[in-house]
Amino acid sequence: MLKNWKPTKTILAAAAAITAITGFTGAAYAMRDPAYAAARANGQVGEKMDGYIGIVGAETADLRRIVNDINIQRRAVYAEKAQAANATLEEYAFTAGCLLISRTTTGEMYQAYNGGWKKRDANAPDRDPRCP
Repeated sequence: MLKNWKPTKTILAAAAAITAITGFTGAAYAMRDPAYAAARANGQVGEKMDGYIGIVGAETADLRRIVNDINIQRRAVYAEKAQAANATLEEYAFTAGCLLISRTTTGEMYQAYNGGWKKRDANAPDRDPRCP
């Protein structure tokens, strides 16, 4: 469905706004949930291309709870903002994923364009070519 899709300026602006307003960055969640901060710092979770976070490596019940809680919150915001931007939930989430991956910092994990997990280094992350 998203194969040839390109984000519009409206979707880009809305996605940027939600990440700024709601704090969908690693630092914001780390301040709220020390377990998430530790999992992110240890490379156990990372940003995915679809706008959600995922578990990197072995899954535990605690990691699954953290990931589910955050992803439920993200989905609710994405759904609301997608409707306002006249976009699908998937389009909106993808654009947010592009922005969130671009905001990862050195040492954090993210899902690369090939679908595998990568650890962020000093270079720009390996993102989908459709990303803004």
